[in-house]
Amino acid sequence: MVRIGFLPPATPPEPTGEACSTCLFAAIVNDAPDAIFAKDRAGRYLFYNRESCRQAGREADEVLQQDDRLLFSTGEADNIARHDSLVLTGQRQVSYVESLTTADGERIFLTAKGPLRDSGGEILGLYGIARDITELKRMEAELRIAAVAFQSHEGIIVTDANKVILRVNEAFTRVTGYAAAEAVGNTPAMLKSGRQSPAFYRAMWDAIGREGHWEGVVWNRRKDGAVYAEWLSVTAIRDESGQVAHYLGVFSDISEPREARSKIMQLAFYDPLTGLPNRRLLQDRLGQAVAGCARGTAYCALMFLDLDNFKTLNDTDGHDVGDQLLVEVARRLGRVLRLSDTAARLGGDEFVILLENLDSDELTAGNHAEAVAEKLRQALCLPYEIHGRTRYSSVSIGITLFQGHVQGTESLLKQADLALYQSKAAGRNTIRFFNPAMQAAIDAHARIEEGLRRALAEQHLRLLYQPQVDGSGALVGVEALLRWHAPDDGSVSPATFIPVAEESGLILPMGRWVLETACRQLAAWAGDPATRHLTVAVNISARQFNQPDFVSDVAAILAETGADPVRLKLELTESLVVSDVEQAIQTMGRLKELGVTFAMDDFGTGYSSLAYLKRLPLEELKIDQGFVRDIPHSADDCAIAMAIIALGRSLDLKVVAEGVESQAQRDFLAGQGCHVYQGYLFGRPVPAEAVGELARDRG
Repeated sequence: MVRIGFLPPATPPEPTGEACSTCLFAAIVNDAPDAIFAKDRAGRYLFYNRESCRQAGREADEVLQQDDRLLFSTGEADNIARHDSLVLTGQRQVSYVESLTTADGERIFLTAKGPLRDSGGEILGLYGIARDITELKRMEAELRIAAVAFQSHEGIIVTDANKVILRVNEAFTRVTGYAAAEAVGNTPAMLKSGRQSPAFYRAMWDAIGREGHWEGVVWNRRKDGAVYAEWLSVTAIRDESGQVAHYLGVFSDISEPREARSKIMQLAFYDPLTGLPNRRLLQDRLGQAVAGCARGTAYCALMFLDLDNFKTLNDTDGHDVGDQLLVEVARRLGRVLRLSDTAARLGGDEFVILLENLDSDELTAGNHAEAVAEKLRQALCLPYEIHGRTRYSSVSIGITLFQGHVQGTESLLKQADLALYQSKAAGRNTIRFFNPAMQAAIDAHARIEEGLRRALAEQHLRLLYQPQVDGSGALVGVEALLRWHAPDDGSVSPATFIPVAEESGLILPMGRWVLETACRQLAAWAGDPATRHLTVAVNISARQFNQPDFVSDVAAILAETGADPVRLKLELTESLVVSDVEQAIQTMGRLKELGVTFAMDDFGTGYSSLAYLKRLPLEELKIDQGFVRDIPHSADDCAIAMAIIALGRSLDLKVVAEGVESQAQRDFLAGQGCHVYQGYLFGRPVPAEAVGELARDRG
């Protein structure tokens, strides 16, 4: 395998000529502002310059000899591999735009790749240069939006800091009668009608100077002398130093009283992009619906709609495409809903639907609301034709029903939002209803997470150790079990706080604390003849195991604590392993080189497969306590336990039975050849100081 690595930095060398040129080239490549890399034919990195490392958030030694699966998601890595194949099979250069997740978040790159050949012309791999064009794409999108906005039906004036007109649009000419050539070079004062005093304009410009913005009614005069009223909005545009560089004026003719009232209503209560009611009007209508429910018996429904992956479309295709999609979504909502229903846009890709007077029966009302939600879901999943291209989207929907006296509009909005959260958590493109149990669960989740953070900071967590004995009853090891005694709530079950820790990410600092504490105890027991032979089993979460630095973290803990790695046993679940078997085998192999051993925990509850099981560097299979509980009375559980023990024997693996609580269970398992037992029959989890006494009693 060719390994290029970092080119050496350029330093002023003694030699001249070719050696100096090499150093200069090395400095240029390493310090280039673009990501520069090279790969072999198998896709493994041979070279990664400094900018590549910065974008990946990794050191070069971590990346070299690895492929793109280390750096990117599966979808991104597959897309990269497709373009690599074009280079390697077509033997030509390719250039394309791609979106990748880097240490700086989602970024857009212009990437060029070409074949890497040896002196004989044989292709060894490929080289690539990737330039970050995220900001360029953003500016292009903003320019497109600005160009479209300038052609709006409202009049637009752009002036310099001295209020000299630089540019006007066609709507300006249509309303005022002045051509662009007549307006440019003048000031907006050319339009003054004389109906408003100098004090009015001084107050207007004072407000713009203080707040950077002003809007209101101004009376102006057209070219033909006719006086008209306009709704004017003026915004000060500042440069990088904070100084005013330009003023932007946007106005519309509201000469007719009816048109003026309509314009004011439109600005105050409707979303300017989609024309749907905004949050203010929604709050008003929702308040009326709540008041109506208090007087009647019919249920109403409030729905939260959120477009799935809208941000990705907005960032990659541009805000103009995103805006057109939102406009089309609003049209489709109008085609599905009744005239009496309200569809509102709160902002971004969030929409709210209010359905009134459904039915007095809760089940019937719920079924009606769900049927409407399903129609909306199907309508919004249909293809969108935007700018000559077909786009696809889907929607997640959360629903809450209400009747009679409720807590208030904000409470209803929060309930619908929580239901939407559940819809997204269920995989998106789904519909979920709010219920009080959900609210209670959310509140409990928040309390537990807050308590766990405090427990980590204030050291309220502790480890207990459950004995593991062999066939003779001698203590051969222990399993480290995490326990939490909250000052206010008392002991909290691991079944309650472990899932919260997983979801919040607290499992990472907790998992490291458990591993470090268990290793320190393992090192302490090594000094006692009664306990020096014991193994300590530690459960490892999937999130912890899949951290890129997990192996180095374990190595550092072993070095810091002085624990014998041979006595440390890491327990992994089947679901953890099968999520990425190849990566699991690689990580386990690196840990095994340190001396660490492995047990497959809860065996039989996941997707057991001999195809991967025989490849894993395991020492133990642990029979899940769910299969032990009804032994010897359940023929099914007996058969499963026998099969696991037989499988362990055939693969030369030790078998440990968890949850052994009766002598009958122990005798049956022993008769089948089980090696080690763990459960209340042999001892409950105990503090570390009690393990020595247990070891001497069972020695």
